Amino acid sequence: MMRSRVKENTMLFVLIFSLTAGFYSAKNNKSPDTKPVQSCPSCNHGGQTGMWTYMTCIPGAPGAPGRDGAKGELGNPGKTGTQGPRGPDGKKGAKGEPGIQGSAGPKVQRGDKGDNGKPRLASHMNWKECAWKKEYGTDSGLIYNCDFVKKYTDSSLHVYYTGNLRVGGCDRCCSRWYFNFNGAERSSPGTIDGAFYMHTGRNHHLHRHRHIEGHCNNIQKGKVRVGFWVGKCVTGHKLADAYTGWHSMNRIFIEEVPKAQQ
Repeated sequence: MMRSRVKENTMLFVLIFSLTAGFYSAKNNKSPDTKPVQSCPSCNHGGQTGMWTYMTCIPGAPGAPGRDGAKGELGNPGKTGTQGPRGPDGKKGAKGEPGIQGSAGPKVQRGDKGDNGKPRLASHMNWKECAWKKEYGTDSGLIYNCDFVKKYTDSSLHVYYTGNLRVGGCDRCCSRWYFNFNGAERSSPGTIDGAFYMHTGRNHHLHRHRHIEGHCNNIQKGKVRVGFWVGKCVTGHKLADAYTGWHSMNRIFIEEVPKAQQ
């Protein structure tokens, strides 16, 4: 079917071509060209030549691609595209060189003096030590006074005695050493004392190093006389043969400190 239609179209083309050639030949008083058309070198049906054979040839293979043409002119810039999403943060760069120092700012007026703050005591801010090397055979009474200047009312005194104390020469006897302040014992937070009892010691004289320590509250600022005393025990036992400071140093230490927490 396809071959028949190709043949019909070819015949129609030959007829139109013949009529056109005859028309131009008559017009120019020239005889029509009877030279046979060369046949396709790749298509020959039984040695026939001419238009019929030429029109029925099969197309040959495509030729090789030609060279690239010359570069065209630069086109107009395109429109700006929409902004894309923000990319991830980059790594921190190296530290730059120091900049140029700026000019000095304007001078301002000095402010008013502030209120005085509440006094605070540091450790060992105000302290004193009284030391002596002397022996006392007193059984009841004052051993030594150490005067101290207290700077603040809202503070406490930390005191202690360290030295050699002895009871002896008696049975079921007792001696009590204690501190007083300006001639009176204090009860806040409690008395500062030490009691030494001898059950059987008529022929014993035991000299021992002792330590008595404590704090005293509610004392006004200013001069405070801290006394170290000896006397009878509150237990009701008879007074012992007391001895203070046997061949050693005696020390009273006084320190002003903040009050303890409640």
